[in-house]
Order: sequence, then structure tokens, then C-alpha cells
Amino acid sequence: MADWDRAYLTMEKGFEMRQLSIFKAMVEKGLIYRQFKPVYWSPSSGTALAEAELEYDDGHRSTAAYVSFSITKLPSSLAGRVDISKLGALIWTTTPWTLPANRAIAVHSELEYCVVEMLRPTATGDRASQFLVGKDRLDALQQTLKTEFQILVDRIPGSELSGHTEYVNPLEPDQAASQPILHADFVSATSGSGLVHIAPGHGMDDYNLCRTAGIPAFAPVDDKGCFTKEALPGQAYRIAGLSVQGEGSQAILDILKTMPRDPLVAVQDITHKYPIDWRTKQPVIIRATEQWFADVEGIKDGALQALDDVEFLPKTGRARLESFVRGRSQWCVSRQRAWGVPIPALYEKTESGGLKAHMTGDSIEHIMKVVEQRGIDAWWTDAEDEPAWIPEGLQGTFVRGRDTMDVWFDSGTAWTLLDRRPGQPVADVFLEGTDQHRGWFQSSLLTHIAHQSSKAGSIDRSSKPKMLAPFKVLITHGFTLDQDGRKMSKSLGNTISPSQIMDGSLLPPLKLKKKQKKPSNANANANAAATPGKETYDAMGPDALRLWVASSDYTKDVIIGQPVLASVTQSLHKYRVTFKWLLGVLSDFDRSASAPAPAQARTTVPGRWTLIDAIARHQLARTAHAVHAAYASYEFYRGTAALSKYTTIDLSAFFFETLKDRVYAGTPEDRRSAQRVLCDIFDELLDMLAPVCPLLVEEVWALTPEGVRRGRERPGRRTWVPYVAETWEDEGRRVALESRMDVLEKVGAAVKVAQEKARGEKRMGGGLECDVVVKVEKEVDGVVEKALEEDLAAVLVVSGVRVMAGEEEAVDNGGVEWSFSEEFELEGGAKGSVEVRPAAKSKCPRCWRYVAPSPEELCGRCEHVVEGS
Repeated sequence: MADWDRAYLTMEKGFEMRQLSIFKAMVEKGLIYRQFKPVYWSPSSGTALAEAELEYDDGHRSTAAYVSFSITKLPSSLAGRVDISKLGALIWTTTPWTLPANRAIAVHSELEYCVVEMLRPTATGDRASQFLVGKDRLDALQQTLKTEFQILVDRIPGSELSGHTEYVNPLEPDQAASQPILHADFVSATSGSGLVHIAPGHGMDDYNLCRTAGIPAFAPVDDKGCFTKEALPGQAYRIAGLSVQGEGSQAILDILKTMPRDPLVAVQDITHKYPIDWRTKQPVIIRATEQWFADVEGIKDGALQALDDVEFLPKTGRARLESFVRGRSQWCVSRQRAWGVPIPALYEKTESGGLKAHMTGDSIEHIMKVVEQRGIDAWWTDAEDEPAWIPEGLQGTFVRGRDTMDVWFDSGTAWTLLDRRPGQPVADVFLEGTDQHRGWFQSSLLTHIAHQSSKAGSIDRSSKPKMLAPFKVLITHGFTLDQDGRKMSKSLGNTISPSQIMDGSLLPPLKLKKKQKKPSNANANANAAATPGKETYDAMGPDALRLWVASSDYTKDVIIGQPVLASVTQSLHKYRVTFKWLLGVLSDFDRSASAPAPAQARTTVPGRWTLIDAIARHQLARTAHAVHAAYASYEFYRGTAALSKYTTIDLSAFFFETLKDRVYAGTPEDRRSAQRVLCDIFDELLDMLAPVCPLLVEEVWALTPEGVRRGRERPGRRTWVPYVAETWEDEGRRVALESRMDVLEKVGAAVKVAQEKARGEKRMGGGLECDVVVKVEKEVDGVVEKALEEDLAAVLVVSGVRVMAGEEEAVDNGGVEWSFSEEFELEGGAKGSVEVRPAAKSKCPRCWRYVAPSPEELCGRCEHVVEGS
């Protein structure tokens, strides 16, 4: 169910204008800036990507390489101890294509290094080579390179190397300047050689390190992921235009093989986790480009503050979202796509032929007015020199930018659709999959906080007003798996269409009798006739799909398959059968007429209810409150579980079974009093099932007798307040009744065991064929007492009950053909037993209870009913 009249599209002008307004506010706040820095780049899509647009391939294969960079300068502490003409800094990289962009090598100041020598095979024979490597990596390197090192200089502190050592990149021209070896905290002694190749144009850590050292980023790769002519000065023809992730990478390795001093030490194929484009499923690269960024650092504290007041389902979602927010300092909001809401930037043409970005609150305001008049498409279709887009007074020649906003900025401003609620989040609930902690959840939070901060000024935790998230509750669901717990994919052939759940085709076909034209299920496909060669399925419609969803614990991955759907279909059938029985029993009921006190037994609630009725009403109230609480806390699976248990155990196995005699053979007063309770149950079942199975509820309501409908609003269109019984609101009466119910449960269980013993000996069939003697140490007030023997017989569905308490003389078993006993123990240690024996009287031909004087006579109750009719 949804409000289809207010459905929204991000392509609607109103949505686009609100999105531009949020962006404008962020620009005015100083949260948007343009910078040349590394971003995830998809060559297959030709655009920058956010982390939320990445997936990961665990089986990606790469060619890794150990490469030696010739050292040209050493710290004074090593002077005279090493022949610098033979020494190289050994690095390991999984991206050899980034070597042309190398601008530094990193070591860790707190690690130790050493100079080693090894014999390497060459075309002219083995040759000794010397390398600077991490001391802690010696064993691993010897194993990987399949050689033994001779240590020439040991225990060199990384702090001596950092800032005092230089080298040359073998891919640079001969006269190229030396490059530095720097300290970096991210250098580890657990992988590689202990020295890290730094390419600031192809890694964020590398970029930050080099930026601090004043080294600019360099990324000689184009939008298609191919080398540009700048990649190999003087030899551009060898790699320009080659894909960096294919033949370009191999070309770099081939070039290194032919160079003096053999800088390529070793090559290895590795399988590792690698990011891919979520749309094209192709590998991405990290590449420095000019992009627009949002300064997350400036709104991070406000975002974390706002999350303090958000309820997370499941609770683990809080730590996940908070960690993503804490770990993010920027958000690349620009994309290079042919569609979308544009970044409203103008670019001034400079004398040198370059472009200088211009974007202010005033310029965006002007652009928004043009969009309002011409539509967003005009930004892309108007002539490049169209003057309408240029604000008056802006001097120079300007062109419009071609970047679009990140789609997460589109969806992340969807909260602008909702009406503002002062001091409250605009939405009660946000619901999405676990992957959206780094996607929609985060973008919605950040744009909402940025919008508030643009109005509130400072956003420190001590500031006022308090920052609010756009959502009050954040619900995260898992993913749907097949019945074997596998992810669904077309290649595995295990995908399931929702229509298959609705038409029942995932379950075995129905076995119809020859003359049966369609399933008895009224909701089934009436056109599915049992014709030769055509199978017929139990089509339960959209309600089956909804019930499966509501019955699943969506906070985890959800399994779907035949066993699960069979259980769902069984539950839906159970609800239909329950309603069918209720409609039949209530066919002559008028809720506006007062309900008489039952005639057959003493009431336990003054003036109205028998013990059975009181229990039934209490069970109804208990279930209704449990279901209501589950729905209110979005734990629908708990609600449907409580509902299923209620219909199966409390209704079918208990209350309906005990009522059959009253409604079919009892006095009019007995029937009416039972109908009063059944009407309450009917109403509450409609309310409990309306959110989950609306079609079933509508169908039932259409068949509901006018007397039952009278004074009731259509289910699903009224506010559901859970049912309240007298015992529910009165703590003392509730505890007393639940104690009685516990006693009845234990007595009933003992009776069933004794009856099964009798059936095992083929002594009896139905429960009405026996009487029961209940022996207890003392009467249990309100349950096991002589005054309630008739009520007990109805509860236990037997023909007669006799209660024996204390030292009362035992029942004479003389003449009893058979008997079977079973003991029970009550709370507090009181013990008792039940004895099942043949019914002492004859079967009444009208009500079938064994309470008639003789086989030819009616029982007293039935005779009274017949005479009064």
C-alpha cells in the first residue's frame, strides 16, 4: 500500500529546484569546493564514483611487481658503508601501471631497514644486486623471491632514511630530478618490502602525504582509463592510448625489463579483493581529476550529534553508520554523465585557453531562475554561448559546466518532499538495505545537516539549535537468499519473481479430483482449470507475498524457498478457514443487541462471562497488545508469529473446540453469549491482519453480515487500538486469571496424555466418549472446584468432570470397564492426577455428549432447548 497520488520522481522540476536550493545553501556555507585530487574513476562508465557506488570482486586477478629504484643520495650515517651505484630501493606494487606517476617512496620512521645483496640471473649471467628493504620483511622476501640475502648493512632506522634519501624513477628521462623518500604512518611491516611506492595522482593516502611535502599530484590517464602522452616523456608512443588495466600495465613491465640495471626484480600473479563499478561490474581505478567536493569535515560533528536521537533497527546499524560518518572527510559530489541535475558552475575562459570555475550563491540563484523558466534540460541543450545563463555584471567569457550531481545527492535530498515538523525529523522511518549506510542513509543525513547548518551558523556539539537527522527511526534490512542460503543470481538460475509467490507456482501443483474445476480457495486463479496437460496452483495472491515479507526477520538475510512459502501459504489458509468459521457462526448475530448472560454455567466475571469466555477474552487482549507492540516497533515478524500462534493454539485448539457445543447445541442464551465473544475476536482479527493481508480482510468484510458490520468502520481505515478485557487492565484479576489458565493447561495436558493411553488400547475415540476425575490435594479456587465441574467439562471437551479434593472418598471404580491415569504438578508444588474413564451416561443424539439418561433420550439441556424452540 502506498500514497500513489503523491508519488515523486527526482526528474520533476519541483524536486530539481529543491535539490539545487540545498546545493546553493552548501555553497554559501563554504561546504562546496573544487580540487584536483584522486577519486574512484570508472573507465567503463567514464565518470567519478563515490564509495557507495562500488562493489568488490573477491576474485580479481592482478599482476604484482617488485621494482628497484636507483638510489642517488643516502644519509651521512651510511656514507662509505654502501656502494650507492649498486643500491636500489625495492618496492612492491599491485598496480604497475601507476609507476609512471611515482613521485616518492615511503618508509616508516619507527621501522628498521637493511641493505642486502642477492644474486640475480641476467642475460649475461648471474649478477649481484643490492637493495634497501625492511628488516622485518627479510624472511618473507627471501621466500617470495626464492633467493637468499646477504645482509651488508643492518638495523638502519627509518627515521635516518626519511628526508635524507633520494632516488630516481627508471621511467623518467635521464636528466630527471631525484625524488624523496618520506615517512608515512601507513607503511607496514606485514606486507611488501617495507618501502611503499607513492603515486599522489592514484591514491588518497599518497596524495595527502605528497600534499604535505609540496609534491603535486600527477595522473597521466584519460577518462577511458588509457595512458596519455605525458605518461612516458620521450617515449610516449610506447604506451599512449593503452588501457592501464590491460596491455598498458604489461607494456610498463616490458619496458622495465629492457632497462639498464634491470629494475624489474620479480613479477607475480595475485588474486585479491578489488573495487568494481556497481553498474557495469568492471574494475575501477583511482585517478586524480578536477572534481567538486563537499566538505564533510565541516558537518561531521553535527551529523554525529543528530544520530544520538535516532532509533536504529537493528541496533548494530548505529555503529556502522557512525563509523562511516566519522571516517569521511569529503564527498565527491560531481559526476561525468550525460544526464542528471547539473553542478550549477560557470567557467571563465582564460587567455591561456584554460577554464576557471566560478560558482557563488548569487550565480546559482540566477541559474535556478533560468531553470524555473526553461527547465533543467536547457542547461544541456542551449548553445554554449547562450547569454541567459550568465548573471548580469559578470565580466568575461563564460561557458556552462558539464558535470552532474552525484545520484546520491539526488536521492539524499528526497527528504525535502516532506512537510517540516518543528523540532522533529521530517520522516518517521527510513528503510533500506545494509549497503545504504554508506549510500542513501549517509547522503540524506549529510544534506539535511548541511541545510540546517547553513541556517544555524556554527554546528559544534555545544551549539544551538540542536541538529536533527531527517529520520526518527532507521531500519536496515538484509538481502533475500534462496532456500540453500545462496545469493540470487541469473547465472545460478535461482532468482524468484514476486509473481511466482502470488500465483503459487513455486509450490507443487494442486492434486485435483477429476470433476474439480479449480481450487476451493476463493482467492485462487479462477481461470486455472484442471485441464489435461495444464497444472493448477494454489494462487494466494499479493497477500501471500505480503505475509512472507511480514513473517521474515528482515534485520538479517531472508531465506525464501518451498519450505518457507509452504508455511506462509498454510498460515494464510488458516486465517481464511478461521474467518470462514467465524462468518458462519456470526451469520445471525446483531452486535447492537445486548448479549445475555450464559445459561449453562456460573459466570466468573460478574454478570457476563464464563470461565472459558474470560480466558478467551484475555488471550485476545494479550495477543492484540503483543501484535500492536510488534507492529509499532516495526518487528512485524514478531506480530505475525503471535497471530499465527493465537489462531492455531488459542482459537482452533482451545476456544473454538470448547464453543462448538454452545453455538451448535446450546440454548439461545448460550449461543448469543458465545457470539458476543466471537464478534470481538472477529473485529480484532480484521484489525490485526489488515496491514499484512489487506485483500483477505477486504474479502471477509464484503461477506460480513450487516448485523456484525453495524456501527463498525471499514477495517484498515480506522485507527487500531488493541482490544482490552476486564482482566487486562486490572492487575489483580489478570494475575488470578493467568494462574487459573496455568492450572487448566497442566490439567488439560494430563488429560490428553491419559486419553492417548486409552486410544492406544483402542478404548475410546473422541474426547466426548469419556469422563474425567480430577484429584487434587485441595480445591483450586476458580478452576478446579466442584462448582465449576461443568465448565471444566467444556474446557477439556469431555462429557463429564468430577473434582475430588483433599481426603474426599475415592470414586468407586466398580463396574468401570477401563481407566487411565496421569499425574500433574501445580505451581507451588501441589500435586494432582486425572483419571480418564468411559462416560457414565448415554450419547445424546442431538449434542453427542454422553450425558443422556438412555440412548433414545435427549439430555436435559437439549430437551429444554427443543421444547423452547
